[in-house]
Amino acid sequence: MSTLSTHVLDAVLGMPAVGVAVTLYRQAERLGSGQTDTDGRIGSLGEALEPGTYRLVFDTGAYFARLEVEAFYPEVAITFVITEQRHYHVPVLLSPFAFSTYRGS
Repeated sequence: MSTLSTHVLDAVLGMPAVGVAVTLYRQAERLGSGQTDTDGRIGSLGEALEPGTYRLVFDTGAYFARLEVEAFYPEVAITFVITEQRHYHVPVLLSPFAFSTYRGS
């Protein structure tokens, strides 16, 4: 079984993005959710993940609204595939008009 974590960094502020709501889905099934902590991290989302296709949805619109910053993306959805038993980490580098991600460790 695999595990999953995430980390969100605000590229404009140069700081962790605190309080970003994140939800994990497998197809239409909601498996778990949480909010990023003071370091911009969620240490565990979902438990004992089987191989398959998953989607993380980051509520970036609410995050930027709290900061009173106009943003283009109301949410960031990242679809990824779990293929083997291991820990998966999905970091996001965020700004009001762009985002990037990669498979972390």
